[in-house]
Amino acid sequence: MTEESDSMTASRPMLRPRMIAVANQKGGVGKTTTAINLGAAFAERGYETLLIDLDPQGNASTGLGCDVTDRTFTIHDVISGEVSLLDSFCETSQQRLRLVPASHKLSSFEMALANQEDRLNLLKDILFEDNNLHDEFSYVLFDCPPALNLLTLNAMVAAHSVLAPLQAEFFALQGLSQLISSMRQVRQSANPHIHLEGVVLTMFDRRNNLSRQVESDARQNLQQLVFKTVIPRAVRLSEAPSHGLPALHYDTRSAGSTAYRELADEILRNHTK
Repeated sequence: MTEESDSMTASRPMLRPRMIAVANQKGGVGKTTTAINLGAAFAERGYETLLIDLDPQGNASTGLGCDVTDRTFTIHDVISGEVSLLDSFCETSQQRLRLVPASHKLSSFEMALANQEDRLNLLKDILFEDNNLHDEFSYVLFDCPPALNLLTLNAMVAAHSVLAPLQAEFFALQGLSQLISSMRQVRQSANPHIHLEGVVLTMFDRRNNLSRQVESDARQNLQQLVFKTVIPRAVRLSEAPSHGLPALHYDTRSAGSTAYRELADEILRNHTK
């Protein structure tokens, strides 16, 4: 995997905003938790940040306090051309963090666009044509669905990079290989600059032998592509979404909140190298 992953490190020319797809085709790995709290940490550090919820389940939207009844317009309406990106924004509790919510209507996205010729470029075309986006935001995060489907591929085509949450469990690296393979295909066909932002270990328990073994295997195979920061298995991270808050607000001093601030700082340092 090392040789393959090395080809994922070539950086795309810096554009404003920097767009990061948070993706893993396996569910339950902390993907949405990472998108929410990384976005909150960027915003807390002073960066105007937009989180686009691309998961039909809408968990990132709920986790940021945007109730279903408040989602007048969603990313589905934006992609369908019914409203502008600006009109779809939903405010959050975190200053400088805004949200484009999702709804169940995204479930029909793949079938409706199956025969459309430019179906992989829909999201990219919308984002790169929006001057407000370029002027207002430093970061755009995509919370992708837990599948390598058309929505995830649209995010990869639009993004500069992919951040992959990796749960500390037995089959984790196998799933990561599939994600990297999909990135390679996107590079060859639609986005030659897409690269792997990095892999972040989630739900990590240092007391657990399996967690430590997965960490060892990941660092041996992927080397510098694995972030030094690891995200612990923490009750506060699990509780926060039910209150419609990032963990950074729900319990600002918790181990999970501290870890996501450290991850944000690590990414920001990498971007200034």
